[in-house]
Amino acid sequence: MACRISELVLGCRNPEVLARFWCEVLDFVVLDREGDDCFEIGPREGFGGPQPTIILSRRDEPEPGKTRLHIDVNATDRDQDAELERLLKLGARPAAIGQTGEEQWHVLADPEGNEFCLLKARLNPL
Repeated sequence: MACRISELVLGCRNPEVLARFWCEVLDFVVLDREGDDCFEIGPREGFGGPQPTIILSRRDEPEPGKTRLHIDVNATDRDQDAELERLLKLGARPAAIGQTGEEQWHVLADPEGNEFCLLKARLNPL
């Protein structure tokens, strides 16, 4: 038997702000919280389904060095341009990491500067 990813953990300065942002981006809900220091967000069906949950955990100081893990997202109900517009309205901002301009994805940053990519392919909702 193999493992599968059940949770992604992201250290951040303001877990509540990022929980709101990622819930809107992914159509997730807050599943659990520990005060203002830790929020677990995930699909409406809860923990244990085909999608991993995201735990947003307060870290007052950022980890040293560049973040080595980032999230890729795909639109499920609109094209990439429409989804890019929606994400920017939610508070994402373009991030420059050395792109050539020929990529089929957009590199963005969430409200705390964590990079993520909006891919071109549209996925069927689960």
